[in-house]
Amino acid sequence: MLVVRGERVVLPTGERAASIVIEDGQITSVGEFHDVPAGADIVEARNLVVSPGLVDSHVHVNEPGRTDWEGFDTATRAAAAGGVTTIVDMPLNSTPATTTLEAFELKRRAAERRVFVDVAFWGGVVPGNEAHLNALADAGVRGFKCFLVPSGVDDFQSVDEAHLRRALPLLARLRLPLLVHAELPARLSRPATTAYSAYLASRPPESESDAIDLTGRLSREYEARVHIVHVSSAEGVDAIQRARASGAQISGETCPHYLTFCSDDVPEGATEFKCAPPIRQASHRAALWRSLEGGSLDLVATDHSPSPPAMKRAGNFVESWGGIASLELSLRAVWTAALAHARSARTIDLARWMSEAPAALAGLGTRKGRIARGFDADLVLWRDDADDVVDAAALQQRHKVTPYAGRRLRGLVQTTFLRGERVWDNNAVAGEPRGRLL
Repeated sequence: MLVVRGERVVLPTGERAASIVIEDGQITSVGEFHDVPAGADIVEARNLVVSPGLVDSHVHVNEPGRTDWEGFDTATRAAAAGGVTTIVDMPLNSTPATTTLEAFELKRRAAERRVFVDVAFWGGVVPGNEAHLNALADAGVRGFKCFLVPSGVDDFQSVDEAHLRRALPLLARLRLPLLVHAELPARLSRPATTAYSAYLASRPPESESDAIDLTGRLSREYEARVHIVHVSSAEGVDAIQRARASGAQISGETCPHYLTFCSDDVPEGATEFKCAPPIRQASHRAALWRSLEGGSLDLVATDHSPSPPAMKRAGNFVESWGGIASLELSLRAVWTAALAHARSARTIDLARWMSEAPAALAGLGTRKGRIARGFDADLVLWRDDADDVVDAAALQQRHKVTPYAGRRLRGLVQTTFLRGERVWDNNAVAGEPRGRLL
């Protein structure tokens, strides 16, 4: 029996002194600080914040097939280092993409006994794979992802309204969400130059909001649940609110980079900042923060999408790969940005946005994302009052390219527990891989 106790335990009802009793990897009780069973081993958190382990529902691991981009070993090491105890892997950019049962089995075999945190999986919706959705659901994918614009890789094609009309009735019957990259190609243009300003202008907010309007309308028509990934704009949030008001089952996420940076922060040629949709003006960042605080947006996920450094093609925002790597830094980045931009920053808000809500999205809400009786003992012990400068070379991700390099971030992870066992402690991976495939 293990007891983790501290003065600042983040519970669903708020932060308070408490003791967490753990047996066989699960939380058996949460009591007062001095409620410790006789003979228990005690971990004294003291003034460290004890939060539920983060659940990152938007991670591109890229294995099998593009393991040189990331891979399960390095991705889950990075997760553990950042207090992330569960990731949900996207169906691209692995090869093959997770759009058939056979591809899913290849991915599971690639991950087995190699993950330091728990891993769940999204399947993919692409043109013509409707016949595979039932089998993927039966095999355990937590939902499905689609793109309404080209994804950047040839083996994961985008869908249009006709494809969605074939897939959504199936997903409604399966009671699984469809995750949507919401941009419409009709609104996009070829950047006039390789500068960031031209790239930003080529993907206007209206592309996002029009795509959400379409998705919300189909969600209502088919009574299907949809989730909008990486919302980047005030217009996108407004579209989600319109869809909800009309009766659509719709939720939305934003990402640490949209909450941290604005377009003025992007140095010319710094393609480590490139993502799609792009990082927009400060007014959009402010709107995203208001939407998180007000509940119009549900959660924060990283969209961790690394690539080999050569693919970033410094100086060229047209040809460089669009993806930001931040899995290890998400807790620190969001906490730092919350202190800078939110009206009130509380640890309970981070727990809701980055643990409880993404766990619920992935159908894991009865076992992950909360410090409560019956839940997995996934915990992160961290200092909310300490900061340091990000040393990219020390990150656990395979490639060290990140827009956070050299940036001072607040919040330092000391220990990460997965089902009551240390998987990260004092700046190092603790022990062998103990993660499970969910």
